[in-house]
Amino acid sequence: MLKTRILTAVVLLAVLLPEIFAASPWPFAWVTVLMMAAAGWEWCRLNGLPGSGALAGGVLLGGACVATLLTLGITAPPPAVWWLAGGAWVLGGAWALRQGPTGWPRMAPALRIALGAVLLWGAWIAIVQAKAVGTNFLLSIFCLVWMADIAAYAGGRAFGKRKLAPGISPGKSWEGVWTGMVGVLVLGFVWVHIIDVRLPVDSASLYTRLVRQLGATSLLAVLFLAAMSVVGDLFESLIKRAAGAKDSSGLLPGHGGVLDRIDALLPVFPLALALASHA
Repeated sequence: MLKTRILTAVVLLAVLLPEIFAASPWPFAWVTVLMMAAAGWEWCRLNGLPGSGALAGGVLLGGACVATLLTLGITAPPPAVWWLAGGAWVLGGAWALRQGPTGWPRMAPALRIALGAVLLWGAWIAIVQAKAVGTNFLLSIFCLVWMADIAAYAGGRAFGKRKLAPGISPGKSWEGVWTGMVGVLVLGFVWVHIIDVRLPVDSASLYTRLVRQLGATSLLAVLFLAAMSVVGDLFESLIKRAAGAKDSSGLLPGHGGVLDRIDALLPVFPLALALASHA
């Protein structure tokens, strides 16, 4: 299993890294269209649309992304769009987690599928816009989510006692959440005082932009984003538990599906764009 995970990760990096570091945002935008189409297929399957119906759902979501690129290009939407998307994640995420795995299936399947499509499409636009701002900005958001997850896992293994959401994701603990937040703050400090200052970056990171805009309050903004990455993770876990699935799919051997890899990113990118929109 470990060998399979490593091989899959190497292949993914080989595909994504050239686009991430390309000067133009267009290669990255086109590659992520495929990623979102796969995620849309997984979402449809998890929400009761089998076979060709789920495949059609993924194709339609990918088509919506393509249409967005062909009509609007990489043009940034107004900041209000990010605040609207972020607010939907905060309020909708809180509602969904409160309802739990038994409450989610009570929503009409068509509404669940449409909601997922909108969330994925909006997150994709935010990810593409982050790349348009700059590679350093994009990577700083990616790494915020990854650090929150890695530090939470390590902290949960070492100190975890109080379960965070046992009915949704029994392996997560409050201690893991706190260590994840500490890890994110350390990462932000390194990015602001070392990476953005001493390395030839192409843009200011999310952390530097937040410090410029919010000052000391930027610490709270970073912690909020780390907390929302947990919400995204728990939300997808809730969907899988409601569907009786361990992984969103088997598209990525050793890693599960695309949704399993991007779940925590979905709320963070729109909210990061919202918070950094005036920086």
